[in-house]
Amino acid sequence: DNASASSNLETNSSRILLLTAHPDDESFFFGPTLLGLRADPSHPEIYSLTLSVGNADGLGETRKEELSRSLDVMGIDPARRWAIDHPMLQDNMTLQWDASVIAVVIAPYVVNNNITTIMTFDAQGISSHPNHYSLPFGACYLVNMLLSKTPETHSISVPRIFSLITVPILPKYTGIFSSFFTRCMLLVNYLTGSDGSERAIFTSGFWEYIAAVRAVRQHESQLVWFRHLYLIFSRYMWVNEWVEIR
Repeated sequence: DNASASSNLETNSSRILLLTAHPDDESFFFGPTLLGLRADPSHPEIYSLTLSVGNADGLGETRKEELSRSLDVMGIDPARRWAIDHPMLQDNMTLQWDASVIAVVIAPYVVNNNITTIMTFDAQGISSHPNHYSLPFGACYLVNMLLSKTPETHSISVPRIFSLITVPILPKYTGIFSSFFTRCMLLVNYLTGSDGSERAIFTSGFWEYIAAVRAVRQHESQLVWFRHLYLIFSRYMWVNEWVEIR
């Protein structure tokens, strides 16, 4: 079964946007969260915004279709998901995207859908990909824009931002054991009265893991040999830990 400790992440009446850089990010890194939110009894509205089509190898259209199939597996409503193809936000292993460009691009999706929470990468980007670690800076830039209280934005609610914690290299590849260890930690916190409120944690059980693998397998163009190893050993297939950016 899926388990979560998300007291710091209010899901009741929430409209949660997962902000990613490329098609396949949603399944390789965020599966426990998407599946956990989908099963949450408060039924938050879940949105997905991908800021490129992953066209580094000329496979943009293919990867958009793969993304659509993956989000179908994850249960994300087709009307609540978008993939952007912007000239200044192209898939590039050496390029950090401009925070102001990100903010301008995501602003209408956040504002028009009354997004209450943005969930994205942290400043290390899990895999140190510069497109990944650009996203929290862009999200923060948008929040600062909305906080400026200009006449156009004074009545707009400002979303909270949560970033997915990048763990050190050894814990990153503990696979199913990461779920076991995390659940033990949650149990200890519960028994000792420690609420762990600084972090929101989602852990997957066996069936959630299988669903996440199914989502990954929709990205056929990306399934080179080492990604099959990733499916077996990656912590992010089992556990997501989040911290709020304040």
